[in-house]
Amino acid sequence: MSILRRLSLTYAAGSFGGLANALAVWIIGYFKIAAAAGVNIAPDLTASTIYPRVVWGGLWGFMFLLPFFRNSPLLRGIIFGLVPALVALFVVFPAKAQNALLGLHLGTMTPLFVVIYNIVWGLAASYWLHRIEEKGRIWRS
Repeated sequence: MSILRRLSLTYAAGSFGGLANALAVWIIGYFKIAAAAGVNIAPDLTASTIYPRVVWGGLWGFMFLLPFFRNSPLLRGIIFGLVPALVALFVVFPAKAQNALLGLHLGTMTPLFVVIYNIVWGLAASYWLHRIEEKGRIWRS
């Protein structure tokens, strides 16, 4: 498979994961599950909510170029989903607000929700990519 095709597929997989992440965040917010846990993350389902998740999800999707856990989409999705979660908790939140390490300013359970949302991204991206790669093997046969 050419590198351009591989880049395109991993970006697309990550973008799909970003869409799944946006929907998960919205659904959990809409049904007030996050609020019940004391977490203040409940964005509306708008383009300004979806777009950054799809774009950043696509960029994070390049991790799927790494040759780790290719035979286990479940493990791959979970482990790769932890990477953007850790970046959000230790880099993004502190950069956006003072004393915002782990996003605790949004509620003490925020780290758990961030990890869950990013694992949703990882699983959706991993599953999508696995299915495409599987079909590619079938198409070439």
